[in-house]
Amino acid sequence: MVEVFKTNVTEVELSEILIRQLLHHFPGSRVNFDLEDCDKILRVEAKAVVPEKIIEVLNANGYSCEVLL
Repeated sequence: MVEVFKTNVTEVELSEILIRQLLHHFPGSRVNFDLEDCDKILRVEAKAVVPEKIIEVLNANGYSCEVLL
């Protein structure tokens, strides 16, 4: 399952920190950002993706995050 999110993350260093945090909650998943995209895409690929938890992790770090439809 792949879920794609729109974020306001702009810095590579911060995206790496967020990826580590997300991998802590979703071990074995694939997580990456596309900061070149206008929507600052966050892509999470896992057996089971919980969008609310991903949004919660980013919000807790001061970033906006919403499921990209």
